[in-house]
Amino acid sequence: MTEHFRALVIDERDGKPVAGFRDLTLTDLPDHDVLVEVMFSTLNYKDGLAVSGKGRIARRLPMVAGVDLSGIVIDSRNPDWKPGDKVVVNGWGMSETEWGGYTRFQRLKSEWLTRLPDAFTLEESMAIGTAGYTAALAIEALEAWGKIKTDKREILVTGAAGGVGSMAIALLANRGYRVTASTGRPETHEYLSALGARGFVDRAELAEKGGALQKERWAGAIDSVGSTTLANVMAQTVQSCAVAACGLAGGADLPATVMPHILRGVALLGINSVTAPHADRDRAWTILAESLDRQRLAAMTTVEPLSNLAQLADDIVAGKIRGRVVIDVAK
Repeated sequence: MTEHFRALVIDERDGKPVAGFRDLTLTDLPDHDVLVEVMFSTLNYKDGLAVSGKGRIARRLPMVAGVDLSGIVIDSRNPDWKPGDKVVVNGWGMSETEWGGYTRFQRLKSEWLTRLPDAFTLEESMAIGTAGYTAALAIEALEAWGKIKTDKREILVTGAAGGVGSMAIALLANRGYRVTASTGRPETHEYLSALGARGFVDRAELAEKGGALQKERWAGAIDSVGSTTLANVMAQTVQSCAVAACGLAGGADLPATVMPHILRGVALLGINSVTAPHADRDRAWTILAESLDRQRLAAMTTVEPLSNLAQLADDIVAGKIRGRVVIDVAK
């Protein structure tokens, strides 16, 4: 192991979070029980907010950013994990209260680790990342609700060209659902069609304030936008069906009424990917192993060096990133 290694660290300057590269040593890392050599991380919307400073994600500083990582165990004080084990970590407060994945080495709590499924490489696991794992959690929640399995109408995915949206479309299409994508970028239609989308809705239609109850259309939905978009999606959801909410790219507010819930029995299912128990995580990774087409995964993924993170963070917050970005932390 190298004595010094590079990490992207958020510090506070003049009362504001500022990200920059810093050389660390193993003695700088947290005193957790498993040391991992990080091979890859990824770029999520939350990462973009944290690194760009456009959102105060880190709740204690200094903070190594990055909500995901994949790598190889180097040393462990827990007998469940041994040197050479390949692991994935999603969430668990990384980049918020715990040091994250934008570093060559990291010490982690053993209970945060998920053994890398045999179906995926370390790089593929980060092409999936929190975005794909969250999409799988949302699909598992919708299928557990039940109605989505039997209804042949459309399943809506908002924020379709983003990471969660792209992964949700690919997974749903491979599981036999008729998927409609909501996006404000017409130039992504060909890309989304290749992932499995069969129809499109302009995001502007869902962003305008609408009635508490609207024409029923969606037999289920996965929403990563929130705010007025989520309110309209619920108002358009078919009786006794459900919407899985997993993001707030459009805002954390929800200007809705109880009407869809009490007059149509529409359910709003909240998706927590950060502290989900391992049983839920295992089911999500099973869905990914069963239903994720590797060619579609490759088509939605680009690999970028750690050195490009500042620009990438600005781009994802501005809505310029399509699909998934894997971060090679060694470059």
